Amino acid sequence: MAQQMGNQPLIVLSEDSQRTSGKDAQSMNIQAGKAVAESVRTTLGPKGMDKMLVDSTGNVIVTNDGVTLLSEMEIDHPAADMIVEVAETQEDEVGDGTTSAVVIAGELLSQAEELLDQDIHATTLAQGYRQAAEEATEALEEVAIDVEEDDDEILEQIAATAMTGKGAESARDLLSRLVVEAVQAVADDDGVDTDNIKVEKVVGGSIENSELVEGVIIDKERVSDSMPYFAEDADVAIIDGDLEIKETEIDAEVNVTDPDQLEQFLEQEEQQLKEMAEGIAAAGADVVFVDGGIDDMAQHYLAQEGIIAVRRVKASDQSQLARATGATPVSSVDDLTEDDLGFAGSVAQKEIAGDQRIFVEDVDDAKAVTLILRGGTDHVIDEVDRAIEDSLGVVRTTLEDGKVVAGGGAPEVDLSLSLRDYADSVGGREQLAVEAFADALEVIPRTLAENAGLDPIDSLVELRADHDAGDTSSGLDAYTGDTIDMAEEGVYEPLRVKTQAIESATEAAVMLLRIDDVIAAGDLAVADDDDDEDMPAGGPGGMGGGMGGMGGGMGGMM
Repeated sequence: MAQQMGNQPLIVLSEDSQRTSGKDAQSMNIQAGKAVAESVRTTLGPKGMDKMLVDSTGNVIVTNDGVTLLSEMEIDHPAADMIVEVAETQEDEVGDGTTSAVVIAGELLSQAEELLDQDIHATTLAQGYRQAAEEATEALEEVAIDVEEDDDEILEQIAATAMTGKGAESARDLLSRLVVEAVQAVADDDGVDTDNIKVEKVVGGSIENSELVEGVIIDKERVSDSMPYFAEDADVAIIDGDLEIKETEIDAEVNVTDPDQLEQFLEQEEQQLKEMAEGIAAAGADVVFVDGGIDDMAQHYLAQEGIIAVRRVKASDQSQLARATGATPVSSVDDLTEDDLGFAGSVAQKEIAGDQRIFVEDVDDAKAVTLILRGGTDHVIDEVDRAIEDSLGVVRTTLEDGKVVAGGGAPEVDLSLSLRDYADSVGGREQLAVEAFADALEVIPRTLAENAGLDPIDSLVELRADHDAGDTSSGLDAYTGDTIDMAEEGVYEPLRVKTQAIESATEAAVMLLRIDDVIAAGDLAVADDDDDEDMPAGGPGGMGGGMGGMGGGMGGMM
């Protein structure tokens, strides 16, 4: 920033800084937001395409999942980053609808661009957008359908809808059933914590070989081959420590003067380890899971007692074991009593796709379960895992809220019509912003049609006609191109997926529109339309080609 003082310009910002102001700043932020939305737009819907991402180390990810795409892409434009946050918030809150949220945010910015060109102030736009978002949320509540916790059919349809268009589609009937069973198993009075559903990925076999284990699978083997392979009706102990002799923390020097003394030392250590094993046996444990290491001698004595021992069990696995079996983790063998033990009908070491794992099954009340996902290759299984994550999220959300809406673009068309009616009652220039918001929501059915190879205008006209006639759940069938009743077809999404997408997209768009000055400490680059190379912020020539030392390049800023 330069200010003229006499004949000498006063330099306020450093030479490396770049500053874009007014319309240029708004335009730059809008372009960045639109570019992010455009990058994920083709993945939307049942016929959405996948993207292949290759990172700097050569790792490959093939995905259809919006949030995975955006978080793995190396985006370093601050405005684009704010749109990525929309996807991340959506993922954290509801687990699905990330692409929709980003596409809506991009379209809100696109619509705003036209109004800004007509000299409507950004603050007026922001006010109108907020009013529209509030009205949209209320209108969604009105068309929402109530779902009972035990309505398995609708829950499975919701799970299947979240997987549509992702790699899991070939076996989505099986997977959606497993997802619903898993979520119902871990649901308790405090709600649903999907961390209690462990997803174990096993390469080999096909997706149809996936299964749900009511219990926990630990990706470890028993520590010694002389221990039993399995234990029926097993009492389970969890020790949050080691079965080893503790090293002294103080540096001590012991002079051994004759071999008998050394022998005594060793015997003493051996005796301590033997007592540990006997302590576990005395408490009545058949299986012990240890957080740390297990000394070789302790392994020997545990095997003699017929106890299965597993070492270096992760903290997350330990908490799942505790939840599944009812065991109380203790910090040392001395604290272990019969009351601390959990129960499992079967603990066994089994082979799955060439790997040995410990299966803890047949627990009294499986409050922790494991979903074994199978697939032909790592890439397939990773994408199925991402689809399952989304699916778990939507079933959890539905159980918590008990409300769903029809999918297939139906709620967006309905909202668009409601908002146009509402716009008439909004005074002032905000009315134009509300109408722009209504237009922006139609990007969802329009994109669904485009990705399915259909004519977006024809599809939209048909959908509007259906909704005008009062059919609130009429949506687009991407496979046939017809408009059908999505509720009858069983295409549902949780209400919160839609409300969250609209709220976070609106907040991000409003925040970007209200920025009229971007001051960057270093080089701020935006890729140009031809993707040839990075250009200075504000577009070619917009910033005086790197600011000319922030003096001559500023022109009107003097």
